[in-house]
Parts: sequence; structure tokens; C-alpha cells
Amino acid sequence: MKIREIKAKSVLSKSQVYDYALNPYFGCEHGCVYCYAKFMKRFTGHTERWGEFVDVKINAHELLAHEVKKKKVGRVWISGVCDPYQPLEKRYMLTKRCLDILVENGWPFTVQTKSSLVLRDIDILKRSKDAEVGLTITTADEKIRKIFEPGAPPLKKRIEALAMLHSEGIRTFAMIAPILPGAEGLIIALKGKVEYVILDRLNYHYADWAYKKYGMQWAMEDSFFSLKGEELNMAFEREGISCQVVF
Repeated sequence: MKIREIKAKSVLSKSQVYDYALNPYFGCEHGCVYCYAKFMKRFTGHTERWGEFVDVKINAHELLAHEVKKKKVGRVWISGVCDPYQPLEKRYMLTKRCLDILVENGWPFTVQTKSSLVLRDIDILKRSKDAEVGLTITTADEKIRKIFEPGAPPLKKRIEALAMLHSEGIRTFAMIAPILPGAEGLIIALKGKVEYVILDRLNYHYADWAYKKYGMQWAMEDSFFSLKGEELNMAFEREGISCQVVF
């Protein structure tokens, strides 16, 4: 893993998902084979494979403290092109420091991660008047997880994290994106742990080789996403869980 400490020029960027995106890191140790953020390498000059480098924006919290005073208040998406709670966060604590600043200044935010490390910051999250946390969980099958998300935490850890956050009164959701084989097992697993779920399909071709290697080409087809998306949507709604299908 190549780790580089850098000083960024800004940290709050415009987002097409929420008002702003905040990425304390660029690159991700989880190395998910389908990750859409790989396209960013075209602009950064990294030659390492995705999952084998991380740029640490060591001044992220300092920049944020300045920018929240200058910019119009809006919802911040943490993150966008990295996991804000990847293992390096244990050492650098940049996400934690940024959350503190957002809470102190009354900014709303949405955290999205695959890591139970987010539980470390429950006290900060509970201080916010408008925070939500989403765990990306794409399948209920651990064998499938290991193929597509080799460096990410086990599924059980993520589901347990959602349960803990939910029990503490923090608004929670699950991001099932991309929908992978075995996702139907999440219907029961997520019941009582989330306010809503988001469903999306595979939108890039980075993971084609993995589908083909393991004989799962059928799970790349439009028909799979159409049928599975409808099936999941109806099943979650039956369980009283709001569902957003974004494809």
C-alpha cells in the first residue's frame, strides 16, 4: 500500500448527490473491484492499482474549519470517492475531526461507509441535529463479498453497526449498490435497523472480469437488475422499509 500525505487546497466540493462532498482521503484500502471512483485516476496521475494507494489530506479539518465559515450551509456527503472510515482513519482521525467541525457549526451531513469504525464516533453523531449514516451492503453472501469487496469489512460487522447506530437514535440507511447476487438475504437482515434503503445497478465495467471469472455474467445483465430491483423494492416495502430505486 502506497500512502502519501498531501496538503489539499480545498475540501468541500460541489456534489451531484448532495450539496457538497467531503473526502478526507483519495484512494481506498477496501479495493472494491466495481468502485466507480477508479475513474478519478485519470485526473490524479496515480499508476498504482485501485486499492493499492491512498492520499491522506492531512489538512482536511483545517480547511473545513475555514470553509464552513465562508460557504452557504448545505448537506455534506462524506465521502464520495473514498471510504471515510477505511483503516487509515484509525491513525489519522481526519473524518472524526471533520465531523466535529460540522456538528459545532450546525451543518447537516450524510456519512457513507462500509466500516464499523464509524461506531467510534457515535458520540459526535448523536450531537448533530441532522446527521444520517449509511452502510453500503451489496449482498448477504459473504463468499460474494470476498470476490467483489476483498478489503472491506465482513457483512456481519456492517449490519451490526447499523443496528447499533439505529438503537442510539441515529438515522440510518443501507446502500445496496451495486445489487450483487445474494442481495435478497438483506431484507430480513436489515429489518428494524434502517429507515430506508437505496438500490442501484452496476454502472461501470471495472468489475466485468470478476463476474466472468466466477461465472456470474448473468448478474451483469439489464434483466437481472430490473427483476432483482423490483423484487427487492417490493419486499422491503412489505417489511415497512422505504426503498429508493435510483436506476
